[in-house]
Amino acid sequence: MNAQELRDKTPDQLREDLVQLKKEAFNLRFQQATGQVENTARMRTVRRDVARVKTILNEKAAAAASEA
Repeated sequence: MNAQELRDKTPDQLREDLVQLKKEAFNLRFQQATGQVENTARMRTVRRDVARVKTILNEKAAAAASEA
């Protein structure tokens, strides 16, 4: 998931993506605690994707605030 793909989405779609990513991060944390996680690098990519989505949401909010 790259930043350009995220910028093309609406804020509602971004919020949905954020919820899904947070659920995945939660599940990965549980798998790690029980020793069942297979791809440890996935935790890092999910965490970075969450940060990317939040950044784009903040950019869109700032742009909307400056227009109003």
